[in-house]
Amino acid sequence: MTPKTIATILKDAQIGKEITIKGWVRTKRDSKNVIFININDGSTIKNIQAVVVPTDIEESIIHQVVTGAGVAITGILTPSQGSGQDVELLASHIIVYGTADPEKYPLQPKKHSLEFLREIAHLRPRTNTFGAILRIRHALAYAIHQFFNERGFFYLHTPIITGSDAEGAGEMFRVTTLDPKNPPLNDKGAVDYKEDFFGRETNLTVSGQLEGELGAMALGKIYTFGPTFRAENSNTARHLAEFWMIEPEMAFYELEDNMDLAEEFLQYLVKYALDNCSDDIAFLEKRLLDEEKSLKKEEQSPLPLREKLHFVVNNSFKRLTYTEAIKILENSKPNKKGQFKYPVSWGTDLQSEHERYLVEKEFNAPVILTDYPREIKSFYMKQSEDGKTVRAMDVLFPGIGEIIGGSQREEDYDKLIKRVDEVGIDHETIWWYLETRKFGTVPHSGFGLGFERLVLFVTGMKNIRDVIPFPRTPKSANF
Repeated sequence: MTPKTIATILKDAQIGKEITIKGWVRTKRDSKNVIFININDGSTIKNIQAVVVPTDIEESIIHQVVTGAGVAITGILTPSQGSGQDVELLASHIIVYGTADPEKYPLQPKKHSLEFLREIAHLRPRTNTFGAILRIRHALAYAIHQFFNERGFFYLHTPIITGSDAEGAGEMFRVTTLDPKNPPLNDKGAVDYKEDFFGRETNLTVSGQLEGELGAMALGKIYTFGPTFRAENSNTARHLAEFWMIEPEMAFYELEDNMDLAEEFLQYLVKYALDNCSDDIAFLEKRLLDEEKSLKKEEQSPLPLREKLHFVVNNSFKRLTYTEAIKILENSKPNKKGQFKYPVSWGTDLQSEHERYLVEKEFNAPVILTDYPREIKSFYMKQSEDGKTVRAMDVLFPGIGEIIGGSQREEDYDKLIKRVDEVGIDHETIWWYLETRKFGTVPHSGFGLGFERLVLFVTGMKNIRDVIPFPRTPKSANF
């Protein structure tokens, strides 16, 4: 028989019924004539307490029941006699599947630093913090598919291995089967990629957007949701070398339609988490408040976690142009007093401190900035009539800054070719992308949402390495 999860048992609460719970021991506490064992199976942040009378269970079995052990405990579900839980299990039988050496098991019932837990990523999902994060991550992934399916989008699988660089940044991981010690060379002395597996130089993708646009030109509305890679040597709390991206692309959508979709999308996802992950969010909120007690006020989160999430759900997003935002920032008190770390002027890319000022101080609402200078944005963005800006948009959130970046795409072939030449992209690497502007071109738009950035926001965590099961960062590819 398939075992019931603890989440189901607590929900059904069939008092007086004999049940079996299977999971891992979180704590074991001996009292005068009874032993209390807390069990968790990962289905919920809540444990079930098993109450064991030592005379009812073999001593050798009880001895094996230690923190970290995998067990099955059978007994009668009964109202709890103590505080902290509504029900408990009066144990009559215990099976120990695998015990854990108390001297070596690293997850003892005490507080562990996040830095330490990153070193044991194979075990950290068993902690309350990471169990909560991973359940929220699952819920958000489910909600993403549900949102797009309800709105007639088609899920498109774009390639992980690519011969193009969607961002033009050049920071990509090479994919090759050539012998690194003795690669074949061409007549110019360079590596001859014609001898490689794909017959050309290939890399791990930084984005599924370009291929996503091809799907939108046939299916109307598509979205991608898959892993992407950046070979950027950044050891910060905001960067990963491997991360997941959600990228919708829509035919016949102009910038205003794109902004409407992004706002609806983000509010839908955050509300889904609030509605379906309340226990985990409450735990993470308390954890965050405890963590920040010792920090200076300016280092603390701008809002408690649940209040921050409701802030997004309950406020319409403020929309303004990049030029308007620059004027606001230039005239702001922090800028005039020299409190911004980075200077503000038209033509520079905004930093997180500038974005957060707009959201948290100026408007007290999520913000969408549009019409950025063309020189700081990607080649595929639609050029505005002023010749200086592109029809770009960034969505800004409290505590995090940019969470979505997108644009209306340039559908004019001649303008796109000119921009490709300006940034130095080889036509041969994206000939197929350019050709779509020759055959039935239409206005179209899209955006990208970094999944880990979303999970970071919803969980209130501070380091992006703590919202993905096995982070990939410079000099780190363990597990």
